[in-house]
Amino acid sequence: MDRTLVIVKPDAVQRGLIGEVVRRLEDRGLRVSAIKMIRIDRETAHRHYAEHEGKPFFEGLVSFITSAPSVVAIFEGPDAVAVVRKTMGATNPVDSPPGSIRGDLALTLGRNVIHGSDSPESAEREIALFFEPEEILGYCRDVDKWILE
Repeated sequence: MDRTLVIVKPDAVQRGLIGEVVRRLEDRGLRVSAIKMIRIDRETAHRHYAEHEGKPFFEGLVSFITSAPSVVAIFEGPDAVAVVRKTMGATNPVDSPPGSIRGDLALTLGRNVIHGSDSPESAEREIALFFEPEEILGYCRDVDKWILE
């Protein structure tokens, strides 16, 4: 079973969209294996966005993600990274199709509601930033036999 990290960003938390974002991912058939509300500190934000360090928008990313609480979660399922990315829509909401999270719930690049890992390798690294192994719970749902082959 593949896992990926999802962050419901501060803009979505402030707008009361936590449940909507989680619902859409669960509706796809993904399962939550860990979830918590946190205020991301600057050190963690720097580590999370390390690939963008030195770029002109880096400080804006860090300032935004640390500005208010976020919800971090691990979703699991077959091809979890790809499923989350498709469900989120493009990074720029203008390029996101209707029906995607960003296409329906966001207008601008800087306030795009959700982060999802971009690869299985990134997912592994990002999950370790936000969760201890004992916080991740594996379980089976009775409904999984109706979702998974």
